[in-house]
Amino acid sequence: MRATWRGLPAARYGAGFEPGIAVPAADGTPLVTDHYFPRGGGDFPTLLVRSPYGRALPWSPMYGILFAEQGFHVVVQSCRGTGGSGGDFHYWRNEPSDGQAAVAWLRRQPWFNGVLGTVGPSYLGYTQWALALDPPPELKAMAVQIGLHDPHALFHTDGALHLEISLAAGTGVEYQQRGTVPFLRSTLRLKRHLRRIVAARPLRGAYEPALGRLPWLDGAMAHPDPADPYWDGACLAGAAERATVPVSLVTGWYDALCGQTFAQYARLRNAGCEAALLVGPWTHNSTLQQGWPDVFAETLAWLRAHLCGDPSALRPTAVRVHRGGDGKWEDLADWAEERAAPWYLAARGRLLAEAPTDEEPLASFRYDPDDPTPSVGGPGLGPGAGPRDQSALEARDDVLTFDGPVLTAPLDVRGVARGRIRVSTDTGFADLFVRLCDVAGDGRAVNVCDGLAAVRTSGSGPAAVDVALSPTSYRFGVGHRVRLQVSGGAHPRYARSSGTGALPLDAVDFRPVRLTLHAGSVLELPRTPAPA
Repeated sequence: MRATWRGLPAARYGAGFEPGIAVPAADGTPLVTDHYFPRGGGDFPTLLVRSPYGRALPWSPMYGILFAEQGFHVVVQSCRGTGGSGGDFHYWRNEPSDGQAAVAWLRRQPWFNGVLGTVGPSYLGYTQWALALDPPPELKAMAVQIGLHDPHALFHTDGALHLEISLAAGTGVEYQQRGTVPFLRSTLRLKRHLRRIVAARPLRGAYEPALGRLPWLDGAMAHPDPADPYWDGACLAGAAERATVPVSLVTGWYDALCGQTFAQYARLRNAGCEAALLVGPWTHNSTLQQGWPDVFAETLAWLRAHLCGDPSALRPTAVRVHRGGDGKWEDLADWAEERAAPWYLAARGRLLAEAPTDEEPLASFRYDPDDPTPSVGGPGLGPGAGPRDQSALEARDDVLTFDGPVLTAPLDVRGVARGRIRVSTDTGFADLFVRLCDVAGDGRAVNVCDGLAAVRTSGSGPAAVDVALSPTSYRFGVGHRVRLQVSGGAHPRYARSSGTGALPLDAVDFRPVRLTLHAGSVLELPRTPAPA
């Protein structure tokens, strides 16, 4: 493991290993747990890692061994219904009580010194927030990496199903816990069936030949409304709103959970809770690969400061972000939304600093569900996420672009950009996908951030649709242009809109839809002061 990355700190201790401990949940269900420990005298704090993805690779070396070598007991537990643990897995309902049961077991261990931290990425972040709903007195620090707190937002946006993420989540939970070989086989099987799955009518059950039937995934995919009783208790935003335990947060600009991480940070700061934020140029997967030396150093410094009383490695600022465009790291006292400056969409594909005087429709395009606009890059969980050349996508007839003037000075954007688009449709139902791009002097465009919203129109005129893009910190260089890209979807990242208003999972009949953009449409860019 150490040979994989450069820059990891030297081990302080040898690592011991006690595998396969049956830890009882509150109802007696055995939750299989591994214990890693430093081979050395003295008291050491404990890290709790609760995961539905098994306890072997990569969790054993990355969390068990590496942190034990640095002087921590590490308890890696398989969530209910996974990795040999008893019971049935559900995507959220059991984590608060099962986390509390794990802490109750820790209190009975002779090596537990009463100082506890939590650590882990993705769903392992959700299990941390579940424990933080009612934080035990021993909990002194949390380190949430690319973590979620709102399962509904992982699977849906404004009624649109996150199709690729749903399939990736199903593969990860169901097969990674079984070991490397079954997980790789399931990934290859999904890849082989992917074209058929994403084109199925209806989508319901289409994944089963590749993944088998997964009741928890069926439930998550079938309920697009966040107010549906199905989601009662799923969102753990309240844990951050009431937090008193110091929390370190890590994400990447192209992580599918980037927006959730920023929401966590805002709630923590509003609660007056000590929090730190690190954002790199990473996707969900690359955060724990190319980004791991930075992530590990950040996490280790945080845990040593709050569990061991050693703040010597903490950085002096609360926020550190990688700025896209020029690739520089910025240390910020805090993350605050900058004042938005409007750029107006105008005819002939222009973005203007002043509102245009004409009131004619700006442009229109036809979205065809039988030939859906493909997804090219952006936030995600899979290998297709990240910054990508947009040339082939923008050559399609169903993608509009609006360009600002060539920049004579750098333009810094920091925060959440918004497209406030006035749009009409001929069917009444559509999706609107909006993307901010950086156009270089040679005309090559690369995606920066994006978002999607549902469009519901009537014959009374255009609807005003507000599309919030994912957070960013980006410098558009001299000689570059700002581009706004508009289309009717990004498939299979999102399930295609049927044009009928039918639920994405059950749609069978599809209708092409014509979307028309109207004057008064605006791109709001959260700009920072111009650099000196």
